[in-house]
Amino acid sequence: MCHPFFVSAALLSTLAATPLAFAADLTLYSGRGESMVEPIIEKFEEQSGLDVEVRYGDTAQLAVLLQEEGQNSPADVFWGQDAGAMGAVSKAGLLAELPQDVYQDLPAMFKSETGNWVAATGRARVLAYSPERVSEDEMPKSVFDLTQDQYEGRVGWAPTNGSFQSFVTAMRLEHGDERTLEWLENMRDNEAVVFSNNSSQVQGIADGEIDFGLVNNYYLLRFLEEDSDFPVEQTFFEQGDIGNLVNVAGVGVLESSDDKQNAVEFVRYLLSPEAQQYFTNNVYEYPVIENVQQNDELESIDHLMEVSPDVALDNLDDLKGTLDLLRQAELL
Repeated sequence: MCHPFFVSAALLSTLAATPLAFAADLTLYSGRGESMVEPIIEKFEEQSGLDVEVRYGDTAQLAVLLQEEGQNSPADVFWGQDAGAMGAVSKAGLLAELPQDVYQDLPAMFKSETGNWVAATGRARVLAYSPERVSEDEMPKSVFDLTQDQYEGRVGWAPTNGSFQSFVTAMRLEHGDERTLEWLENMRDNEAVVFSNNSSQVQGIADGEIDFGLVNNYYLLRFLEEDSDFPVEQTFFEQGDIGNLVNVAGVGVLESSDDKQNAVEFVRYLLSPEAQQYFTNNVYEYPVIENVQQNDELESIDHLMEVSPDVALDNLDDLKGTLDLLRQAELL
């Protein structure tokens, strides 16, 4: 079987061999970190009276595992870190169609076109920068501007990071493989500084290693929570630029689940005001429903919709093609 995600056989075997601790009412495969989501899962258990057994793992690895397990998967719910993984599992025919009332009132950017999964939260790609070392006339209008000579050796990126790879997939959809490869190679030749993840880029700006970083919106906000004087700011590129990609953490119910009713109730709970308020308050992500007080540190959802590119999130599933392009650019 050909999968859109590449995962080593050793990693896949490890995931498949990991036993579930007990016979739970619901089994959740979560690509979201335990420290981030455990409090809200416990709230659901408390209110519903159901036990939820969680298998945590890398989102891409779990997506491949679900495809390997097929109709024999013990999972009832898949909660993925990005839309690409949700799209891959959906296109494999593994997700059940959700009741229409679950997603009908959500903005188009927060639901799949198929009705098989919905966004639990949203997040945006942004440009983090040093206000001390970057002048106003140096601010790029587009992510494509970062290949110019004035940015040589000043920009950080994380080619091995999942959220960056989803962004590259979106660039491929919007601008084609040829232009995306050209951008990757030009960034490399312009001595973009490689980091392992988003948070290390933000710290790198504060430490003077770089002046700009391509990151998700919430990392800087977590630094500012600890230190309100943290010397980094962030902004969007010009309206519609692919550098402003809005991605989501998505959730769907497995077609093979023998308890779809309770699985759907878990999805409903993630879209409840209580859960949405938790995520925007504590994780600095965007709520996907109305009547939730968005974290004041976030840009308004109206502004987010204005600046974000129009990308069908269901189509971000070709990670393999993106990895191939990154290897061609000698970045992996």
